[in-house]
Formats: sequence, C-alpha cells, structure tokens
Amino acid sequence: MFDDRSSAAPDSPADVSTALRDTGYLPDEGIATAAFLAASMGRPLLCEGEPGTGKTALAHALSNAYGVELIRLQCHEGMDAAQALYEWDFPRQLLHLRTLEATAEGGVDTDRAEAELYTSRFLLARPLLRALWQAPCVLLVDEIDRADDEFEAFLLEVLSDYTVSIPEFGTVRARRPPLVLLTSNRTREVHDALKRRCLYHWLEHPDLRREVAILRSRVPGLEERLAEQVAEAVRRMRSMELLKPPGVAESIDWASALLALGRTELDTATAAHTLGTVLKYREDAQRVRASEGVLGFGT
Repeated sequence: MFDDRSSAAPDSPADVSTALRDTGYLPDEGIATAAFLAASMGRPLLCEGEPGTGKTALAHALSNAYGVELIRLQCHEGMDAAQALYEWDFPRQLLHLRTLEATAEGGVDTDRAEAELYTSRFLLARPLLRALWQAPCVLLVDEIDRADDEFEAFLLEVLSDYTVSIPEFGTVRARRPPLVLLTSNRTREVHDALKRRCLYHWLEHPDLRREVAILRSRVPGLEERLAEQVAEAVRRMRSMELLKPPGVAESIDWASALLALGRTELDTATAAHTLGTVLKYREDAQRVRASEGVLGFGT
C-alpha cells in the first residue's frame, strides 16, 4: 500500500507495533497483527468494539506512522453515493458555459462544450473517490453501522475492486489499494457480505497495565501512581451498567484535568468533583457517586 514517498512497508506485526508506538498509539498484539495483515493482503479491516476503544485513533495512528494521508468518510443515516463518491460542480459548469457563449463567434461548439464541462476541473471528489485517486493513503470509513443497507451495498461494490465508473468521465481505478479501516459500534449488525470482504478485529478496552501506559504516553508529566488510580477507577466504571461507559479518550481527559488541578494522587472528593471529564450523563455520575468502592480513594 505504500510507495517510495512513505516509510517502508511493514514486514511484520512487530514493525507495525513499533511504528504505532512511535506515534503514541500503544497497540496490543492482536491490533498490530490485524493492521499488518490488512496492509500486506490489501484487504479492508473492519474494527468493531465499544465506543472509546481506539478504533478511529488506530486509523489516525497508521496514517501518521507511515506518512500517508488520512481520508475520512463519516457515515450517517441517509448517506448516498454522491456524498461519498463525487458530485459535479454545477455552478462552475454553468459559469464556464456562459463564458463560452459570450466569447464564441458563430455559436458554441456543443461537442467541445460538453467535453470541457465533464473534466476533473469540475469534479468534486468526495472521500471514496479521493482515496482511489490519492492512494497510497488510509481510508477511514467511520461508523459504517450508522449508514443504511443501500449504502453498505454500494460500499461493498467499490471495495471489491477499488474501481468506480463515472458515466460522463470514465473509469477511476486506484493504482494500488488504499489501506481501508471500517469502524462499527454495533448499533446494528453489518451485513455478512461486507464482513466477508473484510478482515475483522474486535477491540476491547485496554487492560489495566496497558491503559496506564497509554495515559503516561498521552499525558506528559503524569506520574505512575496517579495513572494507576485513574485507570483503576475507569475500569470499575466500565464494569457498571452505565449509559455511556468511559473510553480511553475520557481516561486521558480525566488524567489531564487532574494534572491541571495540581493533583499527584486521586482522592474521593476530587474524583467526585471531576467526574464531568469522564462521564457525560447525569444519571451515570449519580450512579457512580452512589456506588461504594468506585471512587474509594484516600482523603
């Protein structure tokens, strides 16, 4: 997937792990292996897991690690092919046509006008088309589970051979496949046809040791004791039935907030007062404050 403008292509999962760690993303062996296989086999990688487990961050880290552009397609309900692939710039086409009419002597050559209107100059490339044109790159198809069935079927067709046909323009084929990461929070099941096209990896929340390492990597100046307390408290929250269990991003925010307050250790009062950095629903904060042991730190 990489060319001579980027860093060398990975030779092993260990290479991927090292490259990701250099960007501050600390993968486990499963993530590194899945990313390596996606790159070496030219297959899309479907990453599923709870929100906050690092799915989107993985795409950003791969882009940074190998010096290629990240192109993101954020999926949503009602998305159609035009929003993901291309549109013609009709206002500029109309302006160009009027210019031809104003400057032409003896009338506009319609064949010439049509040929000039349907060129790359007037083509608005959306994320999928940009990825085909600009590969090597990382294409992030974020939250595919939010898109409709029809768009999922369209995406499957594009990812089958990394080729699209534009009637007025011609066929666009990627020189080499982009590295494609699809993410899903499982608000609905992705269809089997798309899953068969992809490699698959389920991302778990990091274990305590890895989350401490992530916190210390992402929050400069964070001491190990405070990192352990934050990671342990967040681990307890994730074991509760919350509306939105905290992810790694919330752990990082909490640790950063505690440093901003000048704390070197986490006590119960400070934890209770700073829950807004890690929990985003009033009901979750109330449930955590009322639960014995979750915020059980020294005073």
